[in-house]
Amino acid sequence: MRKQLAGALLLVLFAITGSAPREKEAFEEYAARRARLLEQVSGPVVLFAHSGGEDVSPEASFWQEPNFYYLTGHDEPGAALLLIPQTEDARAAGLPKETLYLSPRDKPRERWDGLRVGPDDADARERTGFAVVKPVSELRAELERALKLFPTLHTLFPASAGPNAEHSHAGRWVAWLQEAAPLTSLANVRGTLGALRQAKSKSEQRLLRAAIERSMEAHREALRAMKPGLHEYEIAALMEYTFERAGCERPGYSLIVGSGFNSTVLHYADNRRQMQAGDVVVIDVGAECAGYTADITRTLPASGKFTARQKHIYEIVLGAQNAAIAAVKPGMTMARTGDNSLYRIAYDYINTHGKDLKGEPLGKYFIHGLGHHIGLEVHDAGDPNRPLAPGMILTIEPGIYILEENLGVRLEDIVLVTETGAELLTSSLPRTVEEVERFMAEARKQVETRKAKLETRE
Repeated sequence: MRKQLAGALLLVLFAITGSAPREKEAFEEYAARRARLLEQVSGPVVLFAHSGGEDVSPEASFWQEPNFYYLTGHDEPGAALLLIPQTEDARAAGLPKETLYLSPRDKPRERWDGLRVGPDDADARERTGFAVVKPVSELRAELERALKLFPTLHTLFPASAGPNAEHSHAGRWVAWLQEAAPLTSLANVRGTLGALRQAKSKSEQRLLRAAIERSMEAHREALRAMKPGLHEYEIAALMEYTFERAGCERPGYSLIVGSGFNSTVLHYADNRRQMQAGDVVVIDVGAECAGYTADITRTLPASGKFTARQKHIYEIVLGAQNAAIAAVKPGMTMARTGDNSLYRIAYDYINTHGKDLKGEPLGKYFIHGLGHHIGLEVHDAGDPNRPLAPGMILTIEPGIYILEENLGVRLEDIVLVTETGAELLTSSLPRTVEEVERFMAEARKQVETRKAKLETRE
């Protein structure tokens, strides 16, 4: 009955706002994560949602703090989460295990921003999945009660210790907690949460597979459309349209379409150059769907066929990627050193296959790491060098970037670590030289056939 009511509420929300809410996992999934987190800490945990003012650009839309979303599935601003271990003293004091604190509704503001869930709404529990929902104004008093029983409070510290850390979302809330509870020891829960987030549940895997499939379709559209004379931004716009039309919320990161010399620039994102015959084009594009982000890179020949030199470098990168993917299994690492290093496998392959124009090995042109975890963030939380375990989903992306040849090649695919090895989640997208050239040739043939039919009708 509760699920039926929740579904009805979603339909009502769609009818009022004119847009469908983000797809979420079952409330039980978020509750299980909160329970696992509480098992690993020695005191209460408090986390804060984004306020909605983190990005003040005109086109900004609200996006939730990923750790908060991971534990709650709540994607509205101004909320807080308090988890309290259920010790005998905590139960005797009547402190609930978990409480979601919500900002009061501002109905005039909702005319501009859409409906919100308020702490006093009769259906707040059904819509959030929390048995205890309170106004955010009550958080401080509840914290003070809990901290009479526990000496340590766990929260998120800033992700880095740079000069702007204190002005970050986490930094501001750490300062607030230090003022609110000056005698309490604060502990950083970021590492514990990151470790939990690295192993993806079945429902997370399902959402990531959807993001990957929609991202691959965008790459197929790029393969179909690619030709000399187009601007990089035309391919980027086509790809973004493709996955957003399929229901994804936004790009997972700045779209990269780099041709010619731009193919050698790792994070090139201007996308303004007109592509020329003979260029290679590095396309690094992934969609964010239901909060989860794919990350896929392909290198394409603008003319539809690689030159001999481009093909040679491409096949070295592909060989390095295949070697690394074949070695993925629990216990291996993404670290740059060590006996179990996947990076080392890829680097050694590149460094022992082919030469630059001076006859020197190519290893020095592989200038970045081998890959990273993906999830709620494109470079997902957790220790990137942690030994791999079943359920982790990560990219494998070797590359060679030779500036003096205007030649950059990167291939980025996504793997799911299994009990015995890896499943290649991007296997249906062309990877080899032959597959890429055949796909592009067939797409051009179809365009020519349609054009001929139209001319015949005229």
